Amino acid sequence: MTNQALVVGASGIVGSALSRLLADEGWNVAGLARRPNTDAGVTPISADLLDPKALASALADISPTHVFLSTWARQASEAENIRVNAQMVRNLLEAVRPAGTVRHVALVTGLKHYLGPFEAYGKGALPQTPFREEQGRLDVENFYYAQEDEVFAAAERDGFSWSVHRPHTITGIAVGNAMNMATTLAVYASICRHTGRPFRFPGSDVQWHSLTDMTDAAQLARHLHWAASTPAAANQAFNVVNGDVFRWKWMWSRIAEWFGIDAAPFDGPAPLEQQMAGDAAIWSDMAKQYGLAAADIGTLISPWHTDADLGRPIEVVTDMSKSRKLGFLDYQASDEAFFDVFARLQAGKLIP
Repeated sequence: MTNQALVVGASGIVGSALSRLLADEGWNVAGLARRPNTDAGVTPISADLLDPKALASALADISPTHVFLSTWARQASEAENIRVNAQMVRNLLEAVRPAGTVRHVALVTGLKHYLGPFEAYGKGALPQTPFREEQGRLDVENFYYAQEDEVFAAAERDGFSWSVHRPHTITGIAVGNAMNMATTLAVYASICRHTGRPFRFPGSDVQWHSLTDMTDAAQLARHLHWAASTPAAANQAFNVVNGDVFRWKWMWSRIAEWFGIDAAPFDGPAPLEQQMAGDAAIWSDMAKQYGLAAADIGTLISPWHTDADLGRPIEVVTDMSKSRKLGFLDYQASDEAFFDVFARLQAGKLIP
């Protein structure tokens, strides 16, 4: 029987990478998003997860064996994040329930499982690093927990297996994505090169000096495929990162070198939301000069999210022993993951 995947959030960084991988592996793939891509081998489905009736109609002819949830909707408060994002998961699982074909549901969350929500990011009593899956939930409200609870309840009711995947900051490409560090840094570096501004690290002293790790979208896609295809991975939560560690004081120079600029000496936090606040007009002019495909800088950058990640006051390192013990051995060098994104952005005329 051919596996039928329903990738929810198919136009995002994770969903687009996963859809391509599954299609290449011979799966039938349907990609759901409000504005779905039209990638070869992927059936596009346009639907709003907050509209149950329209969602059920859009999925009426889809009988998925595997559902991959890789989307969320940012709200003004964590209480609203919980309400809206839990409802999205609940609506989706109700919409696929009538087919009775679902065997596995995979949910992508992240390290806010250990760090807490944006309202209390990296504050209070946190687990020791490296983060391990057996470290329990924090005693705070967190929309990741609400999403998990919706999946767990539906799995118990409907009899499918599940997996939860917790990446660190994800590198990849998706125009309009709300959490997009690699593209944000590429645009920032391009502006620094164009204007002669110093290429300043925006984050904290701790992040500059401490060890950290990342997750490339292709690595996460391989992990999702592995967990969905490996019986021992059923009903498990997993951390997933590239497999290397680095310090930003090294990575910042690597990124600067790729763009042919100098990395400015670190002299304290310089948040990108402040540095790039007036860059819309500069980028529009650059788009005309270099023939770029996106003149609206707002569709490319998410400085608030990059600042949140790079401004953490604690070391963030992730343990992947659980996956390794079960047989997932894939590896991705993090600097090469950045360079791959930069090259693809350049080839797509999204940066000069």
